[in-house]
Formats: sequence, C-alpha cells, structure tokens
Amino acid sequence: MSIKSWPEGERPREKLLAHGAEHLSDGELLAIFLRTGVAGMDAVELSRTLLHQFGGLRPLLAASQADFCKGHGLGQAKYVQLQAVMELSKRYLVQSMQRDTVFTEPAMVKRYLQQSLASQKREVFMLLYLDSQHRLICAEPLFFGTIDASPVYPRIVVQSALAHNAAAVILAHNHPSGVAEPSRADRVITERLTQAMSLVDIKLLDHFVVGDAEVISFAERGWL
Repeated sequence: MSIKSWPEGERPREKLLAHGAEHLSDGELLAIFLRTGVAGMDAVELSRTLLHQFGGLRPLLAASQADFCKGHGLGQAKYVQLQAVMELSKRYLVQSMQRDTVFTEPAMVKRYLQQSLASQKREVFMLLYLDSQHRLICAEPLFFGTIDASPVYPRIVVQSALAHNAAAVILAHNHPSGVAEPSRADRVITERLTQAMSLVDIKLLDHFVVGDAEVISFAERGWL
C-alpha cells in the first residue's frame, strides 16, 4: 500500500502540516526528505530500513558520501540535498546567534554545537567569539586532536580572541567517544583559560562538551 492510500492523518506530510514537524518520528521526517520509496517499499518503510541499517539518524547524517550512497534508494543527489539542508540549518542558527544574545539562549548554542561537532571523528576545539552584548561575532575551530596534549592553548586562544575583538568567549569541544561528561583535563584547561582571559579583560562565559546525545555546560554545572 502506497502512502497516498494511508488515512490522511497518518501521512507524514499531512501530519506535519496539521501538528508540526516535532510530532513526526525520525522515519517520518526522513520519508518526507526522500519523497519516494523503492520497489516493494514506500518512503516510510524505506526510511525505517535505512535508519536500522545505519544505526540511527545521527550515523546516517554523519555518513561519508561513499557510505551514504551505499544505502538502498540513496545516491549522490540525495547526499547533496542532505548536506545542503544541514548547512542551511547551521547557518540559520549562526545568524540567529548573531542577532540575539547568545548567553541567554544556551539551548540554541547547544543545537548549533551538536550539528557542528557531534559527528566529528576526531576531537575539535572551537571558540565562539562574542561582542559586548554577547552576540556572536563568529565561531571558529582552533585545535584538532586531544585536549590535554597541547600546552599552547591559552596563548593561542587569547591571541585569537583579541584578533576578533571579542569581549567574551564560549569554549566548546566534542568527545568522539560519544560520552559528553567532562574529563579532569577538560576542567583543568578551562581553569587555565579562564585565568588567561581575565588578564586581557575577556570573559569566558561557558565551556560546552558535546557528546552523541547531550551537550554539557560548565556554567550550568556551576563550574564557571
């Protein structure tokens, strides 16, 4: 039975229009993106099969072009479309943070960081530079690798913040293991950076650690 034969209230597009995108499952949202199924499977069934094959939505979205195109019913055109959608989402969040006061909207920052960092295969250390109103100037990855293996973090971070004329900064890095819980090394480097920033009158507002399922805020933990 094709989706067109389903009761109207159960069809993904009609369901979205009636209740909003947040009420759809991962499979239903993916089905709207795919638009059509393949022989023997409608779009929803294909979506569920792909989610099972890749191990969930995040691994599907993070898949390389080669791995993505191996999926049944997928190909280069779908890969390009998906990458465009993800990039549009990131740019929307960046522009929203540039317009609004970032520090009063930690949920928005978390969404941006999850999209930017959660799928990275290696550890990425990023800085969000803020103006005096705590609006985003820009976000920039500074270091790649292991956070406790680089003794030059404070000097480079301070230089970069001054170069961007930042009044405040937010730190962020991901844990490729998928576990967001901050390590002892994370807390030590945050203390060192807080001290270094205070010497040049730049406020370190927060440090976010990004995992698979959550983003942990040092400020929310009371560590800053």
